[in-house]
Amino acid sequence: MRSVFLYTAARLAIFVATAGVLALFGARGFLLLLLALLISGVVSFVLLSGQRDRMSAAVAGGIGERRRRFHEARTKEDA
Repeated sequence: MRSVFLYTAARLAIFVATAGVLALFGARGFLLLLLALLISGVVSFVLLSGQRDRMSAAVAGGIGERRRRFHEARTKEDA
């Protein structure tokens, strides 16, 4: 779960930094948000690929564990 929070925090930090730079260059309002979303998305895709892979593995592992526990409980209930 820690990797999910780290990835989310990194994405948010990149978005805020991008919005700050764009604001310095004069972007305002809806244009600022749109450009910040697009640019930070591309930057995050490139810079956070390793972190995204770790987060994906953690989420998939958590789902697998919950499924395993569900099947164990269901099997135990049927017996």
